[in-house]
Amino acid sequence: MTARSLPAAALAGPPRGAGWSMPRLAPFLFLLPIAVALGSVSLYPILNGLWLSFTNTSLVTQEHDFIGLENYAQLLGDDLFWNAWRHTVYFTVVSTLAETALGLVMALLLVERFAGRSIVRAAMLVPWAMPTVVTSKMFGWLFDGQYGVVNWALRESGLIAENINWYGSIDHAMTTIIIADVWKTAPFMALLLMAGLQTIPKSLIEAARMDGAGPVATFVHVRLPLLMSTLLIAGMFRALDAFRVFDLVYVLTGGGPADATETLSTLSYKTLFSALQFGYGSAMASAMFITEALIALGFGFFIMRKMRAPR
Repeated sequence: MTARSLPAAALAGPPRGAGWSMPRLAPFLFLLPIAVALGSVSLYPILNGLWLSFTNTSLVTQEHDFIGLENYAQLLGDDLFWNAWRHTVYFTVVSTLAETALGLVMALLLVERFAGRSIVRAAMLVPWAMPTVVTSKMFGWLFDGQYGVVNWALRESGLIAENINWYGSIDHAMTTIIIADVWKTAPFMALLLMAGLQTIPKSLIEAARMDGAGPVATFVHVRLPLLMSTLLIAGMFRALDAFRVFDLVYVLTGGGPADATETLSTLSYKTLFSALQFGYGSAMASAMFITEALIALGFGFFIMRKMRAPR
């Protein structure tokens, strides 16, 4: 049979779309179960919470009506919400900066060779691996207003004349929570930054030292510029995690005293599960989600600029 005797359809080849055969579809079919699972446990709760934020759902009044943007309009004039928002932003900024600085110092020390380095690296991860509730109780005992070790040490050193009620004071409660969070999470930042430092070619460090650069100049002009992308990524992860702080605050102070440590997570929890106002509480949670999205977009903008910048 010659080419002239073949039908035109046979000469034209397989129809468009025939390339989507079973072998090509197989990867997507394998990923389908995990996509369904993630959608069920992640996407659906977000969408359902967003829908509830447009309703007046409450187990107290047994209402479940669509009210549009009324919950969000109420948020704009809610002093409790803005008080919690300011506390959350303050906690996020201070704790992230402190943990990044301390983690960077720890990473610079642990990236160098010295006797017992592996033991120190393993011990460094103990605070991070410890459950947050355990950390909260431990710092609750350390900063106890009557029998705490911190008060005892300060009295013995002559820095204070009488005990300080750390968690009962408006001026000190948030500070002690930040100290506990820094102690727990700084090793996580050190781990991320240490991985970034190990990617820097040693030849650049040696060349800088041969040119007469000291440790500070080597860090500022060689290590820090090459580490900036890792710093931004680690800072983004930590800021997003710090913004949703709940267990540390809930165990240590419960949001007190006088709402001095109230955060968006604790306020949303109280509104949802104590006041049983699911509509208004969902609006708070949605506002928190929007703020976190803005934080992620801000960090993402600087990360992309840094990655696209000429080297």
